[in-house]
Amino acid sequence: MDLQLTNKVALVTGSTAGIGLAIARRLAAEGAEVIITGRTEARIQEARSAILAETPEAVVRGVAVDFGKADEVTQLLHHVPTVDILVNNIGIFEPKPFAEISDEDWMRFFEVNVLSGVRLSRHYFPIMLASNWGRVLFISSESALQIPQEMIHYGTTKTAQLGVARGMAELTKGTGVTVNAVLPGPTASEGVDEFIKKLAAEGKTKAEAEHDFFQHARPSSLLQRFITTDEVASMVVFLCSPLAAATNGASVRVDGGVVRSIG
Repeated sequence: MDLQLTNKVALVTGSTAGIGLAIARRLAAEGAEVIITGRTEARIQEARSAILAETPEAVVRGVAVDFGKADEVTQLLHHVPTVDILVNNIGIFEPKPFAEISDEDWMRFFEVNVLSGVRLSRHYFPIMLASNWGRVLFISSESALQIPQEMIHYGTTKTAQLGVARGMAELTKGTGVTVNAVLPGPTASEGVDEFIKKLAAEGKTKAEAEHDFFQHARPSSLLQRFITTDEVASMVVFLCSPLAAATNGASVRVDGGVVRSIG
């Protein structure tokens, strides 16, 4: 299927690994010019090489940025003044007992998970509206709907993303711009490997830790395994395309059936 993304310019935040890299790879394969971001030039070059190995003709460039720092986001906007597609993927998470989550932790999570997308959207969204075409995606999580007891601060930021996305979508009436959120379930990304190690008891294999995770932490999963990053990317890239013009203001689940609600 041709997703009609040739020559569209897409910025994917947090795209040197995991879901972000998978999204960047798929966008590049569909003909979009892709801007990837990461904390270091080394990670960016590694990700760029991986994309070009699969799609040699791809146009891929990168900008090193720490999304926890407003001044670095401003610099990114200077380097990349306009885009057709914005995928707010960058996010941090960690398991921590609620009583031990400090004010500094709360602020750090909101700075990266919520305000990074707000700052970028505040710049690019009006430009998209003026040109009458654009796509803004927030990569949220099923944790936005089912706040995990082991990382309440993370889940709360993911819920906030849904509010921002829906509110922005209300401003797109009658235009060719859409704003949506995507809610992945537990996904086999780089960060999840570390997360599972923290949750796993000593002596357990990774497979045993994964089994225990779905038995106890996400028992409602119908998939009963970690979702692949490519499975998430497939949905995201479709929503980035002109073919998804009728999907706007939605919270689209790629959660493996974890969320029991039918709404």
